[in-house]
Amino acid sequence: MGVELVSVSCDEVELLEDGELFSVTGLAPDTTHTIEGLEVHTLPKPGEYLCSVATTNDVHFGEVECGRLGETATGPIFTVPAGVEPYPSMMSRLAVEEIAARNPAAVVVKGDLTADGRPEEYAAFLDCYGTAFGDRLTHVRGNHDCYRNQDYASEPVQVVQVPGALVVLLDTCRPGHTNGTLRADQLEQLDELGQRADRPVIVLGHHPIWDARYEPRSDDVFSLLPDPTDALLHVFERRRRLVTYAAGHTHRNHVVEVAGVPFVDVGALKDFPGAWCEYQIFDAGILQVVHRVAHPEGLRWAERTRAMYLGAYGEYAYGSLEERCRLLPSRGG
Repeated sequence: MGVELVSVSCDEVELLEDGELFSVTGLAPDTTHTIEGLEVHTLPKPGEYLCSVATTNDVHFGEVECGRLGETATGPIFTVPAGVEPYPSMMSRLAVEEIAARNPAAVVVKGDLTADGRPEEYAAFLDCYGTAFGDRLTHVRGNHDCYRNQDYASEPVQVVQVPGALVVLLDTCRPGHTNGTLRADQLEQLDELGQRADRPVIVLGHHPIWDARYEPRSDDVFSLLPDPTDALLHVFERRRRLVTYAAGHTHRNHVVEVAGVPFVDVGALKDFPGAWCEYQIFDAGILQVVHRVAHPEGLRWAERTRAMYLGAYGEYAYGSLEERCRLLPSRGG
């Protein structure tokens, strides 16, 4: 398989070689380096480092079968053998350890906390993340958490202040539906936050924006509904402190740029690529860096699931390096 470039920041590169993920640190920013035969250009360092915010999504506590889409099973399908730790709890446990080692100022889990919204699944999520991060944890539901109109983790707008940035987490769920929405009061509150913000604002939710290139305008889209998408884009157009909107739901790393703003999907944690995202906040900019779980146990599981959907899942879910790691554009006040 050779050497695979996993992630890059201003001073660190992560590579996968022979089934092992390793990092090279202490690199010069905005510089081309040759590492293990690969030319890698580090991201710029936008000023003085202030803190980081870590996010995960699509953690699916309680899931026991991987690779089935509804009633469709193109294979291979992976299940949890009796007596083995379920892969959702394993991947979150390992990610939590790796995130904690980086000591972020805040941790945000943006939906699909559970497989089926059952109380015991939510309790397992809280035991894993809440025990590790306490008051640093903020979380919101996804569609898997409210198919039967559950209302836990449903705060409409949550705001987290960290050095150098605001993080705004939106509940995008439509209880009983796969796709998502935003209410007028949520958008009004986001607009007001953007108007008075004195620092960059990272906006997060479970559902990504609707993209007319892939789905016609209807109420059956997989993403946010078209009208709430238009309204969210309008808020971003009005409020230049809002620097990105990042979601999960699609289980892939993907970016759509609208008027220079990256609207981002981040891959799932529970299976390939086994991803979590770090926002490194500096006094003159923010870096988005998507990591993979590096522990050998988690990496082995993620690499197995790369082959799902007749092998098509790997390329779909991984995305490009530029979609995983980038300098977020500074849009001024």
